[in-house]
Amino acid sequence: MKRFLLVAIIALTSIFKSVAEEGMLIPSLIKAFESDMQAMGMKLTAQEIYDVNNSSLKDAILHFGGGCTAELVSGEGLLLTNHHCGYSQIQSHSSLENDYLKYGFWAKDKKEEKVNPGLTASRVVRIQDVTKDALFGTEGLQGLEFSNKIQKNIATLVADAENGTHYTAKIKPFNYGNEYYMIVKETFLDVRLVGTPPNSIGKFGGDTDNWIWPRHTGDFSVFRVYSNTSNEPAEYSESNVPYKPLHFLPVSVKNRVPGEFTMVYGFPGKTEQHLSSGNLKFYMDQERPARIKMREKSLSVIDAGMRSSDAIRIKYASKQARIANAWKKWIGQIGGLKTVDAMQIKLDREKVYNNSARGQKDWAMKYGSVIDDMNALVEKYKDVEFGYSMAIEYLYVGPELFGRARAMNEFLSAYSTLEENGELEAAIEKQIRGAKGFFKNYDENIDKEIFRLLTEEYVNQIGDGPLPDILKENSAEELTEIIYSKSILTNEERFMKFMNKLNSKSLDKLKKKDQGFKVWSGANDTFFKEVIPDVRVYHAQMEELLKAYVAGRMEMFPDEKMWADANSTMRITYGKLEGSAPHDGMKYTEHTTIDGIIAKNNTGNPDYELLPRMRELAKDKNYGDYAQDGELWVCFTGSNHTTGGNSGSPVIDGEGNLMGLNFDRSWESTMSDFMFDASRCRNITVDVRYVLWVMDIYSGAKHLVDEMTLVK
Repeated sequence: MKRFLLVAIIALTSIFKSVAEEGMLIPSLIKAFESDMQAMGMKLTAQEIYDVNNSSLKDAILHFGGGCTAELVSGEGLLLTNHHCGYSQIQSHSSLENDYLKYGFWAKDKKEEKVNPGLTASRVVRIQDVTKDALFGTEGLQGLEFSNKIQKNIATLVADAENGTHYTAKIKPFNYGNEYYMIVKETFLDVRLVGTPPNSIGKFGGDTDNWIWPRHTGDFSVFRVYSNTSNEPAEYSESNVPYKPLHFLPVSVKNRVPGEFTMVYGFPGKTEQHLSSGNLKFYMDQERPARIKMREKSLSVIDAGMRSSDAIRIKYASKQARIANAWKKWIGQIGGLKTVDAMQIKLDREKVYNNSARGQKDWAMKYGSVIDDMNALVEKYKDVEFGYSMAIEYLYVGPELFGRARAMNEFLSAYSTLEENGELEAAIEKQIRGAKGFFKNYDENIDKEIFRLLTEEYVNQIGDGPLPDILKENSAEELTEIIYSKSILTNEERFMKFMNKLNSKSLDKLKKKDQGFKVWSGANDTFFKEVIPDVRVYHAQMEELLKAYVAGRMEMFPDEKMWADANSTMRITYGKLEGSAPHDGMKYTEHTTIDGIIAKNNTGNPDYELLPRMRELAKDKNYGDYAQDGELWVCFTGSNHTTGGNSGSPVIDGEGNLMGLNFDRSWESTMSDFMFDASRCRNITVDVRYVLWVMDIYSGAKHLVDEMTLVK
């Protein structure tokens, strides 16, 4: 038996072993990886990377808008993030008269910087392991009692952390509830747009190049964080001043060296490394292909519309980017998983895990059946999970009229209370303002065609699954013609006329007669009554099994360097600047140059459109002080483990200087949300020297470069 256990442990260690580049590490635990990182070329100490009592790198890293990462690069609160992270703000300030999307924007001084209501940037004050306190008193409890006790403990811990401060605290489960960490944040409420390159730089390559290497995209935008005169967060005010950060990143204009150390510091969104083989198969064979098909139909309409007019291009630029990003990622994800035979890798890992668990009596009791149970649970609930994904694509990503229907439904639900409290008039005005903003970026004909195509596809994909009667009894064609000729939700003039004559009778008529509202209401009710309850049961049961699975890995293999799945909390990943060879006969170099921009532009593909100045500067080789060996680097790749949310994250060298902004992965790397392969997974970074060149030489915004500390 001892010999069997030794063989099993060796096998499991080799099959699960984390190479240095894999993993999204919790900064407060980085000391455990310090020697590995230093062996790869890092000159920093763990304390310089993360420190609660003194300023450290963490204080320069901000959670931008709740979904991206940004970094402070000056003592005046100057902030860099990706162009696509600031895209909705750039779009909101753009018009036919001031087409910042097409031509870019650069504030000449702080007075010209543009206010962005609702945009935030958060600094992590500290990350604290509160596992013992969160689980206190839960011994022997199960189900709802267990959950309620944890929530009570968490509420007490959060209240204590926030008391007497302007900070906010949140406690999140890590490793599926085997651990709990409290993240205390300082959130800034006044974040202004300072500058953006034109789309021909910031979105160069468009959908053609998205998730593809070689890449030549200058994916960056510039913002500034403002505070009150006490250097604390405050709502926008003319009296606010630029924030004085505890730390900002020096900017490296040194020559890059292939193989040198790189570190990505940011807020990765979600990974699912522990999925069972049955779950992975469901994603690869059914769920992802269906979602891809839904988005292809929307994009076929939006792309054609954007090509037809500048007005539509401006209206739909941000929406198109959001839909297309996941669409193309999922295509690459499936391809990458199939290329490495991810299913077989999963099956091999499951076999080794099971053999190890069943080799010892107490392990067998706790972990011996967990993988089989996970796979059985997927099989039982896969139709429910599929219906959930399709409803998300239809109701939340599909026709925009559904968004207006949701807003009206909230108003309808509150109507009586608003009327009783004398708040109805203000609520009506709020609805009108919201509708004006909605219709400003809405095209009725585009939404009409999206509704027709997606309704047909949704009904087809759901098949015998839960559908509202209105979709069972009417064809997509019939509903489309009625809704887009009569519904108040699809036409600004009809909507405003309705709101101006609003009363309880007209609201009742809306619910009963407006076909647009009825489709949304029927589909939404079906979703929440027939899909969501089973989905919640499925996810709750799967979370418990995943908790047991991860606990098994922790207990059976304590020497394994494990990392918790990404959950939008601050993480660190490290690797090196390097290319890859993801396919037979194909080798990717580690960087691209401005010459590649011109070569792509010469193809005539509209995704490679340039404004004349780029060609002029490239022809003259006017690279300023930003070239390396006569070349202007644009992008480079590294073996850092990244995912969504890492967009805008700083890529930092071994001395703590900013090398560039992470913005993407190669297509072969999108599989890393489920499975990381150090030989092929690469993150894509825009070189900060190209960022500086665009600011200084291309755009004439050298005053911003002068704010930064350049390291030569």
